[in-house]
Amino acid sequence: MHSPQPSRQKLRVVVTRRLPEVVETRMKELFDVALRDDDTKMSRDDLAAAMRGADVLVPTVTDHIDANMLAQAGERLKLIANYGAGVDHIDVQSARQRGVLVTNTPGVVTEDTADMVMALILCVTRRIPEGMAEMQAGRWGGWAPTSHLGGRLGGRRLGILGMGRIGQAVARRANVFGMQVHYHNRRRLRPEIEQELQATYWESLDQMLARMDIISVNAPHTPSTFHLLNARRLKLLKPTAVVVNTSRGEVIDENALTRMLRAGEIAGAGLDVFEHGHEINPRLRELPNVVLLPHMGSATVEGRAEMGEKVIINIKTFADGHRPPDLVVPSML
Repeated sequence: MHSPQPSRQKLRVVVTRRLPEVVETRMKELFDVALRDDDTKMSRDDLAAAMRGADVLVPTVTDHIDANMLAQAGERLKLIANYGAGVDHIDVQSARQRGVLVTNTPGVVTEDTADMVMALILCVTRRIPEGMAEMQAGRWGGWAPTSHLGGRLGGRRLGILGMGRIGQAVARRANVFGMQVHYHNRRRLRPEIEQELQATYWESLDQMLARMDIISVNAPHTPSTFHLLNARRLKLLKPTAVVVNTSRGEVIDENALTRMLRAGEIAGAGLDVFEHGHEINPRLRELPNVVLLPHMGSATVEGRAEMGEKVIINIKTFADGHRPPDLVVPSML
């Protein structure tokens, strides 16, 4: 019978946040793992100390690992196995230069995030939170022909900004709702995929924005997408347009969006992500035509467990001396 590897030979894995119990237990079985007792974000000092004592670090989107942080990591750290698909919080280039590999968990959150896009579109266009607030406050006086009127989704033009996995999953759902799908992307999709998605490509983002009823932001945060929807571009939108963002808050100039929503220059917004993390522009909270969610796009029991499985596979493959399946290289960014 094969004897288990002695604990001292197991990779030292440090996890920065609480993960689902099934994931933590499996990690405990496979690695010499340090788990968190509470679910607070690590301070920079604690994160630096964790990196110095780890062969593998398992961070999340709330851990900012920049070049300065990597310089403090020492020689032991060899793999950053990110729990999540987005890696804009990790300086991948600096990590690679220091001989540290970076992996992520792509594909797992696609369907869950696309579901949330449709939920936000429905919430804003059909004024669902306004109706809920009226019911919870006991203000409803009964049905009336002209009260709580929203807009029909069928026939509306949906402009998808970023046509990767999630953007395409949104397009499929929008087709079922009878929406007209348009998109802007760095690279045009292959003709057969465009045909399957019934999607119209716009090389010019400006031209697309001016003609859409709903904009769904599904682009990652990179230097080229920071404030891609800036004040000038937001002004191109029709006053009846709705903006939904489930990707990264930095893609939209949040202050400009807030000003235009308050002025009635944009009809509404559904936001699951924000430019400054959990510090949300307080003026956004006051608007009845804005739906705000606490970064719930990928928050399903199934999705979180699958993310953990991908992290474990990446670490195990690395431990066995092979290239991890979800290796992130700078050219991908």
